[in-house]
Amino acid sequence: QVQLVESGGGLVQAGGSLRLSCAASRTIFSINTVGWFRQAPGKQREFVAHITGGGSTNYGDSVKGRFTISRDDAKNTVHLQMNSLGPEDTAVYYCATRPWGSSIYDNWGQGTQVTVSS
Repeated sequence: QVQLVESGGGLVQAGGSLRLSCAASRTIFSINTVGWFRQAPGKQREFVAHITGGGSTNYGDSVKGRFTISRDDAKNTVHLQMNSLGPEDTAVYYCATRPWGSSIYDNWGQGTQVTVSS
């Protein structure tokens, strides 16, 4: 199975920005939808954004206008640019892939912690 590795998390003050990256061990993103999800302590996992193999994007309501997902096929990497961060964005962020034609994300990374201080 293709390994997904997230990076870029850390501690940032409210109003700041972070860019997360999801790197794959081989070329898969052009034929898979890549999604970002997050899970805060005591809360259910939440959809953040996805980008399809064709480049279409979709965002969760709580991040629309603040987060941007993009893909660098040459580097087998998907980025999540996060701006105007608030304490409510504190969570572990995961990337995952969903094969074309499937509704299930079946391959997940280990996650990266994002902490936003007020």
